[in-house]
Amino acid sequence: MTLYSQIAANRRRTFFLFFFTFLIIIFLGYLFGAYYGNAASGALLAFAFTIVYSLTSYFFSADIVLSVSGAKPITKSANPYLYRMVENLCIGAGLPIPKIYLINEPALNAFATGRDPKNAVVVVTRGLLESLENEELEGVLAHELSHIQNQDIKVMTLAAVLAGSIVMLANIFLRSSSWGSSRRKGGAGVLILFGLLLALLSPVIAQLIKLAISRQREFLADSAGVLLTRYPEGLAKALEKISKDPMPLQHVSEATAHLYIKNPLIKGMFASMFSTHPPVEERIRRLRAA
Repeated sequence: MTLYSQIAANRRRTFFLFFFTFLIIIFLGYLFGAYYGNAASGALLAFAFTIVYSLTSYFFSADIVLSVSGAKPITKSANPYLYRMVENLCIGAGLPIPKIYLINEPALNAFATGRDPKNAVVVVTRGLLESLENEELEGVLAHELSHIQNQDIKVMTLAAVLAGSIVMLANIFLRSSSWGSSRRKGGAGVLILFGLLLALLSPVIAQLIKLAISRQREFLADSAGVLLTRYPEGLAKALEKISKDPMPLQHVSEATAHLYIKNPLIKGMFASMFSTHPPVEERIRRLRAA
């Protein structure tokens, strides 16, 4: 299977995952409505809420992510080394030059965000610039630009939004059912019990959705980045350094952690199970086998 056929297959899987996510959201709304006597209205309200929430987040997600991460824009005159490297890679990839931001922290990490290639942003940490050799930094930047080229930034933004919608609606359902239980006798039967169980499991469901969408995209971005640089060892060495970096990121949240080249929040024995990224060792093995 070629890289391009993998990308196409990944987009098909992503479509079905989004469809499944929308079904969960509508079903939560249906249960919420059933609890108050109008299931159809509940499903419709949940659908409308998700559409409005998704559109708002879609257009303003990059600004929100940059604010949360503490990233600041840099100019060509302020850092010509970084700017020219991004510029050269964009010429090779046929991409418009994204805005470039810097997080002034010693941790080694990077990410890309934005709703499309014309509105994309690449973000790197100060530690990444100071610690990586030229070919290693080029490999990381090519990886992030591949996320832009493959439309991953759009997909991951929508994935985070939809996962967040599930959690928000589930919290509303849990709070309202708890409040309503003192006013309603007998509850609403098995349907409501199932709804409560689904609401309680919603954070796990939301995380699994992000896992399913994220992991394969990291492998594809690694492969596409290598096609751009023609030097897999650069990214492999960069991932080794990033994975061994002990410095934590100060400005990161659960909502933005999946965007980084290495998830900065998931550590320890369950890292590979719950991380939105595949194991670094497996990524390095694949790069060196290319």
